Amino acid sequence: MEGGGSTEKDSLGGKLRRRIFGVPKDVQDPSIFHKLSLIPLLAWIGLGADGLSSSAYGPEEAFRALGSHTYLALFLGLGTALTVFVISYAYSRIIEHFPHGGGGYIVATHMLGEKAGVVSGCALIVDYILTITVSIVSCVDALFSFLPLHYQHYKVAAAAALIVLLIVLNIRGVKESITIMAPIFLVFFVTHVLLLGFGIFGNLHQVHPLTRAVSGNLARDIAAMGSAGIIFLFLHAYSLGGGTYTGIEAVSNGLQIMRHPQVQTGKRTMVYMATSLAVTAGGLFLCYVLMNVKPAEGQTLNAVLAGAIFGHWPFGHVLAVVTILSEGALLLVAAQTGFIDGPRVMSNMAVDSWFPHGFASLSERLTMRNGVVLMGVSSLLLLFYTHGSISALVVMYSINVFLTFSLSEFGMSRFFVKNRKKEAGWKQHLGVHLTGLTLCLTILVITTIEKFTEGGWVTLVVTSLVIVLCYAIRGHYTAVKNEMKTFDAMMETLPTEGKMNEAPPDPKQMTAVVLVNGYNGFGVHTLLSIIRNYRAFFRNYVFVSVAVVDSGSFKGAQEIEALKESVENSLAMYVNLARRLGFPAEYRMDMGTDVVEGVTNLCKNVAKEFPQVQFFAGQLTFRLEKTYHRFLHNETAFAIQRHLHWSGLTTVILPIRMEV
Repeated sequence: MEGGGSTEKDSLGGKLRRRIFGVPKDVQDPSIFHKLSLIPLLAWIGLGADGLSSSAYGPEEAFRALGSHTYLALFLGLGTALTVFVISYAYSRIIEHFPHGGGGYIVATHMLGEKAGVVSGCALIVDYILTITVSIVSCVDALFSFLPLHYQHYKVAAAAALIVLLIVLNIRGVKESITIMAPIFLVFFVTHVLLLGFGIFGNLHQVHPLTRAVSGNLARDIAAMGSAGIIFLFLHAYSLGGGTYTGIEAVSNGLQIMRHPQVQTGKRTMVYMATSLAVTAGGLFLCYVLMNVKPAEGQTLNAVLAGAIFGHWPFGHVLAVVTILSEGALLLVAAQTGFIDGPRVMSNMAVDSWFPHGFASLSERLTMRNGVVLMGVSSLLLLFYTHGSISALVVMYSINVFLTFSLSEFGMSRFFVKNRKKEAGWKQHLGVHLTGLTLCLTILVITTIEKFTEGGWVTLVVTSLVIVLCYAIRGHYTAVKNEMKTFDAMMETLPTEGKMNEAPPDPKQMTAVVLVNGYNGFGVHTLLSIIRNYRAFFRNYVFVSVAVVDSGSFKGAQEIEALKESVENSLAMYVNLARRLGFPAEYRMDMGTDVVEGVTNLCKNVAKEFPQVQFFAGQLTFRLEKTYHRFLHNETAFAIQRHLHWSGLTTVILPIRMEV
């Protein structure tokens, strides 16, 4: 942006901002999508870390719920691995049939209706905010567990600092932030390959006696508790380990950042994530039983397991510490999922007018800065509200993901029933989705009942409030849209025939520059207002517009080209209308993510071509101005007016009255 004769990039603030967040990216660069996209390996790191990191607490929660019946952990391991693959398979089908991303929100919206869609979207957003907070707090807890006790009161401050760091990294760009944290993921991967490899293959001699022990214990417990009692205990532990599956949906939500071809890249990433999570979680259950791991005060089960396996090695204690620290550090990487997918869900909902339209905007770094900042600030508020208590956060975290899972599975089940004549193998797909729906609903119901009084109600209340807010926002946008139809109706009464003025604009004559956004009643009303009030004053008309690239259009080169063509066609229609009304006219356009900066630069160039110039823009004006109007409707016209004013150019803003 420019002002006062000097550009922002030359100012101290501009230089500092670019030093922190990076230089702008060129949206018209043909290779921009390749540069920003993620190959399967990086996508696995950025989106799979949330699922993998849950192995630090999900299996332990389920194992502890078994009490003395630890032999059931073998069945839990199998059940967990099966559930991971079933849910992952379902989301692979979502990737295949909804290739533009959006995951659970898009599936629920298209297959179950917009009401189910907004519930799924709001649940996802709250869940991703909790993903950030839970991951960061767990990371700090792990790191501080090796420090003296008098450092404990610094944990909340350290967690807040990490959240701020992630906000900055994600505003710089998703790929950059993932690349920086890739070494953490690599350390986790290597240490846990050693942990599970030696834990399982080093104890194969115990498999046969363990099998006999499991058979004997199962027969004894059935006699004592009955089959129903064993099944209830298993389902109870299985449901409490539901945190293990968080993050599986991340790939389908973040499909837009995948390397082309996106569907194949997304499905391959899903295979990587599902396999690594199933092997890690299932392997941990097996190791707990083979090593006869017992809970120890002040230590996680994984810490006890690492000590048992590496304890007799040279430098074994160091390796055990590195293994557990890598779990904590991976949680920092897992927080990325919230910053990657949360803003994308918001942008999809903003395109559908459930969220303020500004959340679909891209920054000069081509990131969803508004969404990133909101996710980060919300996470900070949760951190301070809970005082960094992981127990309180995990309870809040335990419900929403399975609400979304259930809606997605139900939506895909309906999809295959509805398209059974078109989809080959629809019965097989339907069977998998119905199985996934049953598993997810079981976990959702049991978790809600178990955790409701322990704080689960907070999640339900917060999610409900977000849903109510979304309906209020949608209602306002609908009212404005209906009001705008009166302006669109105006175009039907315009003269369709008239003598065309084909003369080129004369730079020596007074020129009116009209800032427009698409060919619509709003822009036509602005043009006719100028003609009505200044017919004898202005001889030329120049129409100016910027093709604004937002998250809805930033999906590929074809979408960008289609956007450019659409804006050019709209401008050509304005030029045609002005010429039919008897005035010489032309248009100027550009592309970018910042409409204010783009229009300001275009207007300065037009002022050089046409020295006798006056700029005009329309602005919605409400009968009773509310504070929230500024959040729901950008004040682009006023921002452009301020920038042009400092360049010595005058802009007249014509109010467009709204009765809502």
